[in-house]
Amino acid sequence: MLKHHVPLLVRLFVISVVLNFPWEIGQAFLYVGMDYSAATWWHCFVASLGDGVLIGLIYGTGCLVTGRYDWFAQRGSKPWIIILITGLIIGVVVEWVAVHQLGRWAYTEAMPMLGGLGIGWVPVLQMLLLPLPIFFILAKTVHSRAE
Repeated sequence: MLKHHVPLLVRLFVISVVLNFPWEIGQAFLYVGMDYSAATWWHCFVASLGDGVLIGLIYGTGCLVTGRYDWFAQRGSKPWIIILITGLIIGVVVEWVAVHQLGRWAYTEAMPMLGGLGIGWVPVLQMLLLPLPIFFILAKTVHSRAE
């Protein structure tokens, strides 16, 4: 079973970083101190690596819920529901902790805010929306390797 996980996790991580990096760059202007210098590009790359780990948490949650390593490639709505709910929870929790508990970043006035939580919509949407194409692409790699 482990032989399936390592290559799959590597593909998942690479796909996640590749798709999250443009989002990180695109939302940089919404954060205090991000000026599109080389340091900002580096910071966004490092953030993309963290996003890859967070997408791995979504994968792990799906494995626990379904008992399958290829749960995201199954037909029906269950994989997408797992991705959406887990991504939303991760997005809200990580953003809230980073902003309110750790003080890791702050928003500019341009950041659309999420209600009474005092966190930005854009980073929450990132963990809600980007995992869908990430797992879709990963599912295609699983199917193509099985054929």
